[in-house]
Amino acid sequence: MHTNYYFLRQLAPALTEQLRGYRVAVCFTQEKDELVVGLTNGSAEFWLKAQLGANFPALALPETFQRARANSVDLFPDLLGEQVETVAAWPQDRVLQVNFRSGARLVFKLYGPRPNAIFRPAPDASAQLFQQKLLADADLRPQPASAPTPPQESPPESSAPPESAQPKEGVSQSVEFVKSTVQKLPPPLADLPLRYLRAHGYDEAAPEARPRLVNQVLAQLEKPAHYYLIQLDGRTRLSLLPIGEVLETFGGTDPVAALRRFVPLALGRRALETETQQLRQLLTRQADEAGTAATHARRRLHALAHEAGYRHTADLIMAHLHAIAPGTAEIEVLDFYTNEPRRIKLKTTEKPQRTAENLYRKAKNQQIEERELAARIARREAEALTALERLEELDTQPALTELRGLRAWRKQHALDPAANAATKVPGELPFKVFEDRGFTILVGRSAENNDLLTQKYAHKDDLWLHAKDVAGSHVVIRHRAGQTVPEPVIEHAAMLAGWYSKRQNDTLCPVTVTPKKFVRKPRGARPGQVVVERERVVLVKPRNPFERE
Repeated sequence: MHTNYYFLRQLAPALTEQLRGYRVAVCFTQEKDELVVGLTNGSAEFWLKAQLGANFPALALPETFQRARANSVDLFPDLLGEQVETVAAWPQDRVLQVNFRSGARLVFKLYGPRPNAIFRPAPDASAQLFQQKLLADADLRPQPASAPTPPQESPPESSAPPESAQPKEGVSQSVEFVKSTVQKLPPPLADLPLRYLRAHGYDEAAPEARPRLVNQVLAQLEKPAHYYLIQLDGRTRLSLLPIGEVLETFGGTDPVAALRRFVPLALGRRALETETQQLRQLLTRQADEAGTAATHARRRLHALAHEAGYRHTADLIMAHLHAIAPGTAEIEVLDFYTNEPRRIKLKTTEKPQRTAENLYRKAKNQQIEERELAARIARREAEALTALERLEELDTQPALTELRGLRAWRKQHALDPAANAATKVPGELPFKVFEDRGFTILVGRSAENNDLLTQKYAHKDDLWLHAKDVAGSHVVIRHRAGQTVPEPVIEHAAMLAGWYSKRQNDTLCPVTVTPKKFVRKPRGARPGQVVVERERVVLVKPRNPFERE
């Protein structure tokens, strides 16, 4: 809440009391997104350091500051010599304004995504911006303040606010809050009061008791007894309410001391908190992905176990060969496994014996697939369990509350977020995957899947193959840096391109081979349709060279 309205309204009078009569001695920047203003009254100095980056906007109040000899640039020259009159917080906003006796003003806009500092040498003068790309800030003005209403314990049960009532400070604000539901807070309240309310029984409270709870929180915010430095959800924060793990407590009359302690502490812990959050996200993602993969593999294994297998169908075809006429597209037979009628589709251009032969081959591959699925389920469930155990360690081990210990632990368990983000398990890509002499061969499964393979997964230096002049799967041989793809690997990939095409039953199949950079997809082309700009053609016998006989 260090940029929240309720804190700024406490900070403003404290700064006014301390800075009235001080003059601006220097105004400069020496780091990106940082504005430093030095003030003096002749015998004492006071420093304002505005952190105006989108990640952590803040107004720091260092007791001393040493200006760098290099990379330091003076800003707002008209501000020098100006004498402070008052410091004010804009109503219901995250803006602090320093008013000078000449009529000049310096505004610190502390919005999370787009903070800025705006200086006006006079009320009617043009604005000078620190973040010059935020041009709209030149016209930034405070909203008219609503008349304050003191908080009440509870509005009468018979009275209801009119639908057109606007939120104000005090009771009207809390009534609007209750009206709109606990999820929708007025802008000045932000998230910590909501969490504080829920932690103190708001959701379980009777409807008539909720306004009283809200008004109690509003009273604490308007006149805080203490300022708290807290740890909540892995972040160090300044709060006007005791919530989360309280690290330090400051008296309610000293917001300057609380802010002076908070900003350097938060900046010092920022790297630790950022890396901890990245690791938590990485481990959560790993657990989710591994759990999802295990679930999908289990469903596939269940389907294979409960559907009529390839061997089952091949046995029926061979048992009824005498009843199948040449060119038959479909037969209906009595399934002697289930004692029920069964329809089997046949290829009119293929002998039933060849169809059964292909089905027996697929049955062997299905057994291999079942073994691989069982192994994948065990492996992925173990990965999910390991990720969950690492998450628990991240939350419970004291050594991981320091940056050095966290980095050592991350290195020990090979948890580099950048490296893990790019890691893929080859066997779980959405394509048919084959390995040959250390090279990976990927085969598309459908027209849409071909597009995914060629347009998204394939690198420009990968080799791309396709059966020439017929529909079929796209085939890609993954490039390996510094290595030329051996001809036997290209031949095997070409066999796959022929096998997974309309030329599957041909004696020889011409196959296009070209680097992927010469393959493009025209605008408006159908799924799987591409144009090849340069190619060489090899002749192979269509088959799957990786099938186990």
